[in-house]
Amino acid sequence: MTMENASFVSEFILMGLTDQPKLQLPLFSLFLLNYVVTVVGNLCLMILICLNSHLHTPMYFYLFHLSFIDLCYSSVFTPKMLMNFISNRNVISFTGCMSQLFFFCFFVNSECYVLTAMAYDRYVAICKPLLYTMAMSPQVCSLLMSGSYVMGFAGAIVHTGSMMTLIFCDSNIINHYLCDIQLSCSSTYANEIVVSAVVGTVIILSSLIIFISYALILFNILHISSSKGWSKALSTCGSHITTVSLFYGFGLLTHVKLQSSRFVEQGKFFTVFSTNVVPMLNPLIYSLRNKDVKIAVKTVLKRITN
Repeated sequence: MTMENASFVSEFILMGLTDQPKLQLPLFSLFLLNYVVTVVGNLCLMILICLNSHLHTPMYFYLFHLSFIDLCYSSVFTPKMLMNFISNRNVISFTGCMSQLFFFCFFVNSECYVLTAMAYDRYVAICKPLLYTMAMSPQVCSLLMSGSYVMGFAGAIVHTGSMMTLIFCDSNIINHYLCDIQLSCSSTYANEIVVSAVVGTVIILSSLIIFISYALILFNILHISSSKGWSKALSTCGSHITTVSLFYGFGLLTHVKLQSSRFVEQGKFFTVFSTNVVPMLNPLIYSLRNKDVKIAVKTVLKRITN
């Protein structure tokens, strides 16, 4: 079925975050600042990792890709949302909706698997330090990262493909700032099964591996006698635990709240955190208390000043 035959609706009207005119300009300024900080923060972290040889380790290899995904992920929605704040008619085409949905699924799924690979990396570093070089070789890291993108792509194709088989012929008004399509006038039963299977596979698989990794890490930490060893182990995992908690926490809240029309406004609030705030915070989380990143910043600044 082609895209034209799959839908009687050629475009959708996005209601945005608010319908109050007085809030449009302040919100535009706020989210523009948020987007600039997100882009600059993630780009700077990626550049630092590329320019500093002492950051060419598996941990920072994964962090580079996490920053890349966050940068792309925030760019899926934010530019369109900023345009909607200053335009009179907030319209997105059916093709634009499907594209937005595809890239959203691709980057979210990929980030789940990248965070999973990072948890495995921390497990090997703390529990199997003598095998770390072999277990986290460049070939293994590249394979894990390629697998993350391939799995993300496959999930996005299935999710978007199932959505494109639906027929949209009723209202074309979406009470959101992103393309959250729940307006189909055809049966969505098969579609919901497919989507649940894709989302369930991603969440269960990644969550299970992350949980097992940290359970083994905790078991190993409990057997460390020195407080210095405790501190080192916890500092290596602290940033990742914070990132995982934010990503899965707000993702879960967004999903749960959006299922009921009574919680539309709360759903928008949690979605803002998930799509705008979390990608901005990740480079800060991995930079503020990270000695390696601070050293890299000083090195780059010395190169510039000299």
